[in-house]
Amino acid sequence: MRMRTIKIAAEIAVPVAILVAWQLWTASAHSKFFPRLSTILVEFRKLWLFSQFGTDVVPSLERIGLGFAIAVVAGIAIGIPLGLSRWARLWAMPHIEWWRAMPPPALLPISIVLLHSIGNTQKVAFIAFFCLFPVLLNTIDGVRGIDPTLTETARSYGLPRFERIRRIVLPAALPQIAAGMRNSLSLAVIMMVLSEYFSSTSGVGYVLLISKNTFQLAPMWAAILLIGLLGYLLNLLFVAAERRLLAWHRGWRAATPT
Repeated sequence: MRMRTIKIAAEIAVPVAILVAWQLWTASAHSKFFPRLSTILVEFRKLWLFSQFGTDVVPSLERIGLGFAIAVVAGIAIGIPLGLSRWARLWAMPHIEWWRAMPPPALLPISIVLLHSIGNTQKVAFIAFFCLFPVLLNTIDGVRGIDPTLTETARSYGLPRFERIRRIVLPAALPQIAAGMRNSLSLAVIMMVLSEYFSSTSGVGYVLLISKNTFQLAPMWAAILLIGLLGYLLNLLFVAAERRLLAWHRGWRAATPT
């Protein structure tokens, strides 16, 4: 309990110390490019807690949620068959690695052209596409890492293929799938900002672009602060859900002799 308290205190103390240092430095530096923290917080409260929460924050969160959900479902659905089939992996992996290495800004114009819009569909598809790969690759590795004895035993008892996947393959690969999902969630925030920055009329990324182009530095820093907070809070929520979902796995590891 004491170690947990110390860990939480350290987690809070570090960002607080950085913010205090920011305020003290900007108060004496008088730089037009780095407003005081107090000025940024006033702008943050005015923009994101009241006037533009519904028009910009909510659409951004919806895009993150939809894109992330599509990526998770597609990554697991494609990754399990590829993990189970060596021949399917030999065919698919060059294509996966090629698309995974593609820089997101290079495909942003293509996504706009193919989907004939800069609306929600284009942004959700863009987020989902790039969030797919961490889930997909972790699913493949998780399935490949399963002890073959488990699947062979289930097959010898006549368990249908779908039941083998549901009862053995998916639970055994779930810890690694969760690791890929966590990486994808942080990537979803990045892709949301990128898609809104270059092709949007709403959202946090759009506000960041407008603030930069009009040299409104306090709103720009307030948008950057919001993006960081969104990433941090989404990660906290995911970790809390992961602990509940994988509680059985931690208990199994603790009970397993080393």
